[in-house]
Amino acid sequence: MNINPIHSQADYNNALNRIEEIFDAKPGTIEGDELEILGILVDEFEKRHFPIDAPDPIEAVKFRMEQLGLSQSDLAGLIGSKSRASEILSGKRTLSLRLIRLLNRKLSIPAEVLLQQ
Repeated sequence: MNINPIHSQADYNNALNRIEEIFDAKPGTIEGDELEILGILVDEFEKRHFPIDAPDPIEAVKFRMEQLGLSQSDLAGLIGSKSRASEILSGKRTLSLRLIRLLNRKLSIPAEVLLQQ
């Protein structure tokens, strides 16, 4: 087992190839330990070089509604007004703290996603 830090795209590709080779390694074996360590190194490299921004709050609401099969009318029933639902989904109205709490509770959207500007 020869594990090195991942400093370049080539190192990253080599690590991914090795992970693929030993993917079914059993925990507690030499290859299992190698797989665990390579996974940590790849994860850290990806966090630094391929960061994923959190989704826009309104896009997160739309996505969750789609997942749940909800319409704009369903959202209006949840928040109390068709015009407010329309304004929120079009981006004309920002989410209030009350709405963030409601959407977090009723649609299970993480509060940290809804709190972004």
